[in-house]
Amino acid sequence: MKLLPCCLVLTAVLSSLPGSRAQGEPFDFETLRFHAKLLAAQPYHPRESQVPKFLLDLSYDEHRRIRFDPDHTWWRRERLPFQLQFFHPGFIFNHTVQLHELDGRKPRDIEFDRDLFIYDRVDLPGGIPDTMGFAGFRILYDLNKPGDELGAFLGASYFRLLCSKAFYGLSARGLAINTGEPEGEEFPVFEELWVQKPAPDARELVVYALLDSPSVTGAYRLEITPGAATVVRVRAAVYRRNDVKAMGLAPLTSMFWHGENSRTTHGDFRPEVHDSDGLLLQRGGGEWLWRPLSNPDKLRLTSFADENPRGFGLLQRDRDFEHYQDLEAHYHLRPSVWVEPVGAWGLGAVRLVELSTPDETSDNIVACWVPASLPPPDEPLEFEYKLHWYLDGAKRPPAGYVAATRLSNVQKHPELTRFLVDFDGPYLNAQPADPAIEPVITVGEGAALAPDTVTIQKNPNNGTWRVTFALQPDGSGRTIELRCFLRKTPHVLTETWSYLWSP
Repeated sequence: MKLLPCCLVLTAVLSSLPGSRAQGEPFDFETLRFHAKLLAAQPYHPRESQVPKFLLDLSYDEHRRIRFDPDHTWWRRERLPFQLQFFHPGFIFNHTVQLHELDGRKPRDIEFDRDLFIYDRVDLPGGIPDTMGFAGFRILYDLNKPGDELGAFLGASYFRLLCSKAFYGLSARGLAINTGEPEGEEFPVFEELWVQKPAPDARELVVYALLDSPSVTGAYRLEITPGAATVVRVRAAVYRRNDVKAMGLAPLTSMFWHGENSRTTHGDFRPEVHDSDGLLLQRGGGEWLWRPLSNPDKLRLTSFADENPRGFGLLQRDRDFEHYQDLEAHYHLRPSVWVEPVGAWGLGAVRLVELSTPDETSDNIVACWVPASLPPPDEPLEFEYKLHWYLDGAKRPPAGYVAATRLSNVQKHPELTRFLVDFDGPYLNAQPADPAIEPVITVGEGAALAPDTVTIQKNPNNGTWRVTFALQPDGSGRTIELRCFLRKTPHVLTETWSYLWSP
């Protein structure tokens, strides 16, 4: 294994790969952002893959048999609180990143070395370049027990973290470009990653990343603090090469196959299969809004316009194992992720993209913040936010919240669809049946409330409140926006349930 000195080019025009370096330069975020600015001034040159074809030809099972040797875990001999292991390129992982260790402000390359890996019954017919790089890396930390995995950076600009007692679920990304747009999405890539060597008593791990794509470059600093809620503070400066139609900040990517609001389980034995069941927003004006996720027949894009949002996130609210019945995937223990802007983000919209998926193997949900306008082309877009990875209670509206959404047919009236929305919360739970508590339902163009179908009931079994109503579409086939909340005049008692219904 080799540890070689490495440094950023700051004064030369960057006409070579992002990995080109001069010696002796100290590293920090300002160094990185200047490098990103210089890179943006040059035409885009994607890094040529050095992954041999025989590695790309490996099957899924063969690639899985290439394992990192735990005896070579980075920083294990020094018994540091955070340690690293690396992912081997191959199979679908054809893009590699250059990894660096930061000791103070001094960067050193982490060179690829096949001695870092165990090749279990995997035939390698040729040599592997020492300059190939890695597919990514995982972070080890004593989250629940010694040697637990805390997170991973793997593929494009994706990364996933865990909080205590959670299992891997949704992912975050550095940036989303043109997500949901007809011309197709562009996927920026973390070309290089620097990991700060932690102190023996460190409570956080700092990762720097250089992002590159045909349209943008970017400098990122991520400070990861693990715990019952793992928090990642992200600072970014993004430079544009070209104009983009939609730039998505703080993007989250998740999976929703079917849930309680689906009309089918696709023949699956499990009642629900999803990493997240809803999008939660706290608007700049204070309103809380909940949008249950769906698996639509075709791409569906929804924008929630706002100014200076207080936060948004993809949540897994349903924590009842009985609703999933999965002993292996542990969907009831998939983390929620809440995006908390640092500073004012101005005008824009939270964009929700829902794609159709035939199974649980593909991420089909994206949520991000799209600014209404961007700085002039010669100025960076600078922003900061926190990502909260948690299981329960970290981000929930102070009033009541939506606990469940269900749809059903109406017997003897096949033209109608019935909606059942359950609201929960400490105040609602403590209230006896009260006629002064009423639902406020709004139906957009394309349907009407069926007469005498609106009801509200206190559930004596669990203390929730159930609102039911039936809708009759007008036959136009348009998608219909629905809203509902509970009030006890003059007080609003719950967040707003928001639903997009396609009859």
